[in-house]
Amino acid sequence: MINYHKICLEVCELSKTVGRYISEQSAQFSQDKIEHKGQHDYVSFVDREAEAQIVTKLRELIPESGFIAEEGTANNKGDVYNWVVDPLDGTTNFIHGVPVYSVSIALMENEAIVIGVVYEINLGECFYAWKGGKAMLNDHEIKISGMQQLDSALLATGFPYADFSRMDDYLKVFRHFMKNTAGIRRLGSAAADLAYVACGRFEGFYEYGLSPWDVAAGAFIVESAGGRATDFKGEGNYIFGRELIAGSPFIHPEMLSVIQKLFSPLIEK
Repeated sequence: MINYHKICLEVCELSKTVGRYISEQSAQFSQDKIEHKGQHDYVSFVDREAEAQIVTKLRELIPESGFIAEEGTANNKGDVYNWVVDPLDGTTNFIHGVPVYSVSIALMENEAIVIGVVYEINLGECFYAWKGGKAMLNDHEIKISGMQQLDSALLATGFPYADFSRMDDYLKVFRHFMKNTAGIRRLGSAAADLAYVACGRFEGFYEYGLSPWDVAAGAFIVESAGGRATDFKGEGNYIFGRELIAGSPFIHPEMLSVIQKLFSPLIEK
């Protein structure tokens, strides 16, 4: 059995190393280095090189592990352990020089997340948690917000860049939260959004059209900090189910109620 705490701290150091590489590249990055994976879905050599560095080190930490990685550097499935990797969550921000983007790394043991690390590069903030441990930010324990009323809550969300099939219902939800919360923010990095929920800066986060590498680490950190994470049905299929609600134990049920009401025709599909 692996030492979750020890491995987690090593992943934190790896994230910081890769973060420094990404930060150095940002100073000389130009638009002609952008590639398109799909509609409004961007990638660059920085994403791929960062992922290659991550995969190489993680293979050393747990040689038998497999990978679920955004850029496809490695996608072999492990029998027990699998790393879920987004080397640069917030690529669109990165290529436009907008300073919110993160390294996100999670470890799955069978079907459960046991380690989560999100390193927000621009502020040098490393959020992390491990099975049986606490949620941390740069060596200090963090907790979910104690806010109890949705009306006073600050929420975060994301906007789809390809899947617009749910936009009408999404806008209904967005309109409701605009009117009934303290505000909504869109940072452009789901990993950072979730990390900010974990440390109490946001009371909640919701989004659809997500991939496992967007949410695996951040959602685990939220839960480790005392929060809740579910899909739009209120169930646990948020890593591979492409939708997520995360928040405090007080705010999450209210968000879930609103989303289930306004997304209900699509939830039943």
